[in-house]
Amino acid sequence: MKKSNVVWMCESAVMIALSTVLSFVKVVDMPFGGSVTAASMVPVILIAYRYGLGRGFFVGLIYGLIQLLVGVNTLSSATSAAAAVAIVFLDYLLAFAAVCFGGLFKKKFENQRIALSFGALIACVVRYACHVIAGCTAWVGISIPTSQGFAYSLIYNASYMVPETIVTVAVAWYLASVINFGSERLGPAPALEKQTGVSGVMKAFAMLFAVAFALFDAVSLFMSVQTKDGFDITAISKAPFTAIIIVTVIGLVLSVACYFISRATSKKVQ
Repeated sequence: MKKSNVVWMCESAVMIALSTVLSFVKVVDMPFGGSVTAASMVPVILIAYRYGLGRGFFVGLIYGLIQLLVGVNTLSSATSAAAAVAIVFLDYLLAFAAVCFGGLFKKKFENQRIALSFGALIACVVRYACHVIAGCTAWVGISIPTSQGFAYSLIYNASYMVPETIVTVAVAWYLASVINFGSERLGPAPALEKQTGVSGVMKAFAMLFAVAFALFDAVSLFMSVQTKDGFDITAISKAPFTAIIIVTVIGLVLSVACYFISRATSKKVQ
């Protein structure tokens, strides 16, 4: 076996394990499936970015299979064999195989942050599409009303995939800012080598504050539609908009302040 194959297999095994562990760290756990996790898709997306769509697709399938084994109880709700098959492929195998798109823009953009972030975004969108199709087919009449099943599936799956996408893209952007994933051996990103310690730390804080308030806003809005009787989009009017506005303003101010401090520090060194 070639050395390169051994390396990517070892990296893939580690990243699949890391993604699996992170998938258990749930910020929000939806009542009828789906959750907002601690950027659990990012490790396997990095494999796709480093080794291409083909290997990324294979790693995604393995990760999806593990997620299926973890959530195998969901199959007991299927009303038919066809529904069970649809759940297996759409909610698990194909949904998580979508991480292969993490490497879609590697050769399209020289800027690693843009390439990896766009790839992560496409991966999340494709996963969302798989869940929506599963929702309006396999889950209709079970956890999704028969009437207006497509609209309900769009909204319900967006309630966790939107914040999950925000977290995934933000973490991908940050990691691409500090680590060079394009080289055979991992090392500091080229942009980081030109930054001082203070500049790098302040830029990290700027990203952290931006992710924190965006996640708070998304979770607050989408959790408001979860009532004791189930999912109700009309309940969004009861969301804590005052708290959302305050957190957003504070987060924006802190994020912008840290960013400009980072820029100023960097210019002084130059």
